[in-house]
Amino acid sequence: MRRRVVVTGAGAISPVATSAAGLHEALCEGRSGLKPIELFETDGITGLGPRLAGEIRPFEPREWLGDRNLRPVDRTARLLLAAAQQALDAAGWAPELRTGRQAGLVIGTMYCSVRTIAEFDRRAVQLGPSYASPLDFANSVINAAAGQAAIWHGLPGVNSTISAGEASGLLSLATAADLIRTGRAEALLAGGVEELCFESFIGHLRAGRLAPAGTVGDTGRPVPFDARRDGAALGEGAALVALEEAGMADLRGATVLAEVLGHGSAFDPGGGTGRAEALARAIRQALDDAGLGPADVDAVSTGASGGVNEDRQEALGIAAALGDHAAMMPVTAVKSMLGEALGASGALQAVAALGTLADGILPGVLNLSEMDEGLPLNGVLSASRPIRARQVLITVCGSGGHCCALILGAA
Repeated sequence: MRRRVVVTGAGAISPVATSAAGLHEALCEGRSGLKPIELFETDGITGLGPRLAGEIRPFEPREWLGDRNLRPVDRTARLLLAAAQQALDAAGWAPELRTGRQAGLVIGTMYCSVRTIAEFDRRAVQLGPSYASPLDFANSVINAAAGQAAIWHGLPGVNSTISAGEASGLLSLATAADLIRTGRAEALLAGGVEELCFESFIGHLRAGRLAPAGTVGDTGRPVPFDARRDGAALGEGAALVALEEAGMADLRGATVLAEVLGHGSAFDPGGGTGRAEALARAIRQALDDAGLGPADVDAVSTGASGGVNEDRQEALGIAAALGDHAAMMPVTAVKSMLGEALGASGALQAVAALGTLADGILPGVLNLSEMDEGLPLNGVLSASRPIRARQVLITVCGSGGHCCALILGAA
């Protein structure tokens, strides 16, 4: 028999709340975290006026990290450190437990510290090599945040960074679960992190992935699955769950929040033409891995962010995998309130799903009023609703081709 993997704690720093419980509560209340960007200038640079994004403000990491020196860690790492501290506290992983059980972490991110990387390069080119910051250089690798978190929180076990586009955060949970299942790790933090910065904003803007200003009655406000949708809004955040083998959790009397039942992943190498089929394969893998059928899924948390074709592909993939059960399946898309948090998004969905499993409330899709009749999902919620939630399917269909599905079961 394979080992069972359970969730014993969670932490989240998001545009709508700075705790795991607060995240779910805010989403169920329909509170949007999208606001005019203040982290960087958009008016003069893009010529498009104020833009909305899921910016976390105020964000004061010392609330969780105390008075230790934060200078060596950038915004990405600070978001991760704060969410990790929450998850460690919630799970009751004291320092001696982290050391004794060789606790580690698996982190997903799309760009990690891209702002720091760009700043290091700018200084070196514009001012000369002698002005390049050694502190910035230490954060100019994609696994910098994971390394900083392990150092800061004393995690001597597995330390891995996964970069698979928007699927990174969810894939990190799947990878961590497999490491525990196979006995290669005993306790792992898993999740994702991403910062909002000009470099990622301008890239997604130029790629045509962001909603134009002034659409849907506001400035670039996304409406997943709506007939009027025309793009996403970027977001940021960090979300982590504490995973451990079920027997160990029981032995120490830990509170179990949920169980990782199964997962699957696939890739579309066709540049978008096979995205739905890839997601369907990932979902079928997750169901097989969990020993479940389509009828056992009680709700779906999608990664839909407002993209015209992207949302369509995700809907088609879910319908292909779940068959007749997809038609009236309760479905949500929390990026309508959080924005597209890239590598953190799947982990934020997972933490929100923990709340749904706990209280039986599934958030709705904010501003959804004209459901796209061409999509095969009739159960997309426009407002939060009580549901019978024993198994929640979480899906991510990334813009680069990475697709991932994971099933969480109630404790």
